Amino acid sequence: MAEPLPDTDENIERLVATLAPDSPYLRGAPPGLPFDWSAPTVQRGLNFTLSTSLGAIDLLGDVAGGGTYDQILPHTEVVSLFGCELRCASLPMLILMKRAAGRPKDLDMLAGLEALQEEREARGQS
Repeated sequence: MAEPLPDTDENIERLVATLAPDSPYLRGAPPGLPFDWSAPTVQRGLNFTLSTSLGAIDLLGDVAGGGTYDQILPHTEVVSLFGCELRCASLPMLILMKRAAGRPKDLDMLAGLEALQEEREARGQS
């Protein structure tokens, strides 16, 4: 089972080193704006929405409707994807966070997520 990784200095250093080759830059920031992708930058921040050569990546230390990593952790489940085990927010938690975010793109997803939740409940799954 995938174990959660706390935001220790070692894990932040690993995150920075992993993403560095993919040119992380603040998504939506004007080109040329100075941005130092480093462990001190990550340690001083909370949420980062990044553009990278891999695509968009969001690093969220606090999520609307869910809170911090430690608050969301009890509401997660482990899923296997491409041979890796990943910890993801449970469907009920995802619905709660989408509703709390309140953005049109999040609200547009609610009907489908709630239908999926109803289907799971009808089959006796959570």
